[in-house]
Amino acid sequence: MTESNFKRFVEVGRVVLLKSGPHAGSIAVITEIIDHNRAMIDGPTTNVPRQSYPYKHLTLTPFSLTKLPRAAGSGIVKKHLEKENVVEKWNKSSWAQKRAAVEKRRSLNDFATFNVMLAKKQRVDVVRKALAKAKKA
Repeated sequence: MTESNFKRFVEVGRVVLLKSGPHAGSIAVITEIIDHNRAMIDGPTTNVPRQSYPYKHLTLTPFSLTKLPRAAGSGIVKKHLEKENVVEKWNKSSWAQKRAAVEKRRSLNDFATFNVMLAKKQRVDVVRKALAKAKKA
């Protein structure tokens, strides 16, 4: 048997990131595979209602719930999510942290964006001076 290049598969229990719709940016769990275009998802801990969702609007994450039965109800999904601390693992992942940083940056007003620019300039200046000093020594 050959080793697959793919590590993330559409499967019951796979945690997914929603790319579009009113809950875009939230995570949910695939509870049932409907057909080759859609899956039933549920996110009881992230306020995503149980619904049919097309695969093209989902991004598979590296996280999955082990031993989640097919067509599990919201209560069972919630128990599995809490037991395996999936939401906390997601929030600690670099992927989620980068998304949060981008969202925070997008929500800044003009003055806050200006302050970020000044802080970046100061940081670059400190790094440049330290590098020049290290090259001298």
